[in-house]
Amino acid sequence: MDTLKLYFRSMGMLLKSQLQYPASFCMQTFAQLVMEAGEFMAVILVVDRFDRLNQWMAGDLFFFFGIMSVTFYLTEIFGRGITGAFPGMVRSGQLDTLLLRPRGVLTQVLCSAIDPRRISCIAVGTAALVIGSRMAGVRWTAPKALALGEAILLGMLLVLGLFMIEAVFCIYSVKSVELVNAITYGGRSACQYPIDIYPRSLRVLFTVIAPFAMTMHVPAAYILDKPLYGWPAWTAFVCPLAGAAVFAVMYAVFRRAMRHYRSTGS
Repeated sequence: MDTLKLYFRSMGMLLKSQLQYPASFCMQTFAQLVMEAGEFMAVILVVDRFDRLNQWMAGDLFFFFGIMSVTFYLTEIFGRGITGAFPGMVRSGQLDTLLLRPRGVLTQVLCSAIDPRRISCIAVGTAALVIGSRMAGVRWTAPKALALGEAILLGMLLVLGLFMIEAVFCIYSVKSVELVNAITYGGRSACQYPIDIYPRSLRVLFTVIAPFAMTMHVPAAYILDKPLYGWPAWTAFVCPLAGAAVFAVMYAVFRRAMRHYRSTGS
């Protein structure tokens, strides 16, 4: 509980500091809005060109885009310490100071940065969710709302766990490894569409290795009444646990890597 209070207090202070320059903040937020709206426009163009992709209609595609955008950018807002700040901490030697404090390293890293500009991306994703659910004729029930909430929350753990792969590489190599972005940002771009439209190799990658499909696509398909691969309804509540499993594994790997950390001497 104390850790959560510390985290939210840190987030409040960081947000307040960024809002000290409102003009800059608004311009950067607007730029993020334009970029995410451009990605949404790409989905609209796909829908305009093709009537359907496999079993998925226009509203279904908008829904998949929305759930991915909301999940990914919520993680970038609150997990910015891992997604953006950690490599710089290793290179500058700032990580050394975190080892001297009584809190865990991961807690301190997560408390070190926030990116509220992504709120505009979340707004686009939320709009896509609303539009998609209406176009698809989703009849919302308590289980479907629960499935959506579980997919977003555990999807955030999945994305954070995948970003921790880069953090682990940084501990050993000092520099960040761009190849990891193929799984994180590449996964976000690819999994804005239903996983079953891709060839087998990509389906395996994003179902087993980086399980975006398990965490978000299975619940989304359940909500749209089009079960992915014909799986039973209960899988929509079990499969998202893959996100928590990835985070738990990467947290264990991160802690093990920290025992081998050597200062850069900066």
